[in-house]
Amino acid sequence: MKSLGIIPARYDSTRFPGKPLFVIEGKSMIQRVYEQASLCKDLSRVVVATDHSGILKHVQDFGGECVITASCHKTGTERCAEALDIILSENPDTIDVVVNIQADEPFLSPEQISEVVSCFNDPAIRIATLARKICSREEVTDPNVVKLVCNDNHQVLYFSRSQIPFIRKRSGEKETTEFPFLEHVGLYGFRKSILPELVKLPESSLERAESLEQLRWLQHGLPIYVKETTFPSISIDTPADLLKITNRRS
Repeated sequence: MKSLGIIPARYDSTRFPGKPLFVIEGKSMIQRVYEQASLCKDLSRVVVATDHSGILKHVQDFGGECVITASCHKTGTERCAEALDIILSENPDTIDVVVNIQADEPFLSPEQISEVVSCFNDPAIRIATLARKICSREEVTDPNVVKLVCNDNHQVLYFSRSQIPFIRKRSGEKETTEFPFLEHVGLYGFRKSILPELVKLPESSLERAESLEQLRWLQHGLPIYVKETTFPSISIDTPADLLKITNRRS
């Protein structure tokens, strides 16, 4: 099984313009993500997909592989799908699984990518992602931390920015914090054949309500397999999130 890692990197982020080129301790964010992904023994190839000439040149300068994609894409999945088309036009039969790697996780664990790839040893799985146990009450109630619940077959039932499930406190009971709440880790694996299907799906009402693209797939009836991980990761969504790096180092 050959797996391709694609890192969609958009320059014009609303909350953090130029984020992929932001320098962290001597290296840009995109270089750090690329190098971490390249350490994964289960990826045959790692490619950055961008619409920005500056990012293209920067990736090429540090020795990485990059393809230019359209600027009209609204989601990372759409950018991954176009990048896959470009790559397959050169080598049609070289990819089985695509891993969408977030460009804002500079300390990504290569082992997390391997965990996603391993899901596709089951031929029935077409989409896979990761989740991690939440350790604090603050994360449970933080709308920037996406939560999920799954069934006994490890398929996602729902993603939400709200606390799910809601723990109802009955009369006389103390509030419980023992429920194993799960945080979604935004690393996606796709069997090659499903990516063209995903980008044709219309935006869904749940997706608009929560501003979570993956709800489009669920609402259209596509199962998403989830594997639990214990590896930490730090997502940099806004300049304020850079404090996470300081806390990580302390």
